[in-house]
Amino acid sequence: MLARVLPSVLAAVIGGGILWQATDGAQAFTSEAARRLDVVQSPRQVPKVLLEDMTSRPVPLLPQAGEVVLVEFIYTVCGDICQIAAADFAEIRDRLQAQGVKVRLLSVSFDPERDTPEQMAIYGDAHEADGIMWTIARPEQKALPELLDLFDVTVIPDEWGGYQHNAAIHVITGDGRFSAVYDTDAVDAVLAHVNGSRP
Repeated sequence: MLARVLPSVLAAVIGGGILWQATDGAQAFTSEAARRLDVVQSPRQVPKVLLEDMTSRPVPLLPQAGEVVLVEFIYTVCGDICQIAAADFAEIRDRLQAQGVKVRLLSVSFDPERDTPEQMAIYGDAHEADGIMWTIARPEQKALPELLDLFDVTVIPDEWGGYQHNAAIHVITGDGRFSAVYDTDAVDAVLAHVNGSRP
């Protein structure tokens, strides 16, 4: 009897061990979950990058004076996911503003050639981004690949002149490290993280 079941037991144990290893201790069952877990376990230093905002001002990507920066990646003529993400960003802005939390929200364009300051201003106006607590900004084209790589943003041109892309809220804490990723509609979780990051 033992001889008959032993191979099955060994196979189950080995399979379980492989699954445990592959899923980071059963914490990550998808590539997106694995990405998010990796960021939490190994926060990434964000480089000193200046962006150009919707009024043509230079704005730093890195937090200033202990603030937290929330970053999402968009393109302004996106007709679906970016609009939904912007509504979520607006709710986060409103709730953090009401709490008096020192935080800055950045919607960063991954289409800097077409997203001119004028175009970003139209997008900002549509979502009531005030340019102070929440602004729309673009990197120089040469800086874009490094940023997309750092934040694991995938952008694929589609056949209609737009893009397929992933969307999330990326948290840069006051020490300048990219330390968490949330779904755009995880408003309560983002607020909890920001409040937990306050000095």
